Amino acid sequence: MNRKRICSALLLCSVLLLCLVGCDGAADEIRLGTGGTGGIYYAYGNALAPAIKEATGWDVTVKETTGSEANLRLLESGVADLAIVQSDTLQYAAVGEGSFEGMILSGYSAVGGLYTEACQIVVTKDSGIASVADLAGKRVSVGAEDSGVTRNAEQILRANGLTLDKMKVSRLAFAESAAAMERGELDAFFCTAGAPTNAVSELAEKMDIRLISPDQRTIDQLMGLYNCYAMCRIPAGTYKGQDEDVVTLGVRAVLVAADSLDAAIVKQITDTLFTYNSQIQGAVAVDAELDAEHAVQSVPIPFHFGAAAYYGEQGIEVEARTPAKSIKSFQVSLDMYQTLAVAVVVLFLGGWLKKRVKLLETFCVPSQWWAA
Repeated sequence: MNRKRICSALLLCSVLLLCLVGCDGAADEIRLGTGGTGGIYYAYGNALAPAIKEATGWDVTVKETTGSEANLRLLESGVADLAIVQSDTLQYAAVGEGSFEGMILSGYSAVGGLYTEACQIVVTKDSGIASVADLAGKRVSVGAEDSGVTRNAEQILRANGLTLDKMKVSRLAFAESAAAMERGELDAFFCTAGAPTNAVSELAEKMDIRLISPDQRTIDQLMGLYNCYAMCRIPAGTYKGQDEDVVTLGVRAVLVAADSLDAAIVKQITDTLFTYNSQIQGAVAVDAELDAEHAVQSVPIPFHFGAAAYYGEQGIEVEARTPAKSIKSFQVSLDMYQTLAVAVVVLFLGGWLKKRVKLLETFCVPSQWWAA
């Protein structure tokens, strides 16, 4: 084999190897789990995605999901790389309580708290519902399956002596709940989200609704039992027809990253939350104004190593998760064509080496394949 053929073979090998690197479409894509289209998670995710793209160069695919619990399972199973999750759901999953009883989820860490979510109870104006206790016997949506809303609803109801079997229960996301109420199929629905919530705002423009508050005893009891809850106020005028402040419970919305996501990328994403905060705030209805000190408060799990590095540079120390060994930016998966390319590379190199290393005669393909 002359020098020209050797150079050609090496050049072909190099091109094929470059193709292998370039063909892994998953290596520069971030999958972001949010929530239903009528909620703030989905709106926030669609505002955050272009900011991450601009900051990192990585494409971001925003995924509609049923909410917090589903998002954690997507992160653990490797189907999502980032997700927005309620702080109370994070805590239950970390200790194996609530709907996670008997299991402890892992494989993800916190990036930062984003904003406060209000536990809202929406009722029709003529439903006769003035308190949580009045929900007995009514048609009530307690949130989509695998959402943090359902857990909040169950806890608020239980504090008032109610269980789901005492109502006509539906399990619908925010937009579906609002649509069902507009059709006259629901008397009330629970909605844990930043206020104003799109689905509720749009419904208030179409029909007369009210928000009811848990009583102070319920608020105090649940804040005492669960440290993820805080008192939250929805100001008068947040929704059409809302003449008074509504005092309720609130939790934090937290951005969470898979441990397998590269620490340098997560550090950039963390910076994006603050650098692009005004841009994100302009795209969502809730108060999403954020600073680094506020972002680390009321987050019940350790932070991703990349996020901790960012906060450390701001003089803020947080508990960090040990970096994962499997890093997304180095993942390689071979399809049929990539496998064929590898085979061609091996054959070229094998034939070339066979001419020079006699020992390979025993193992290599017949020499006539590569005869000049």
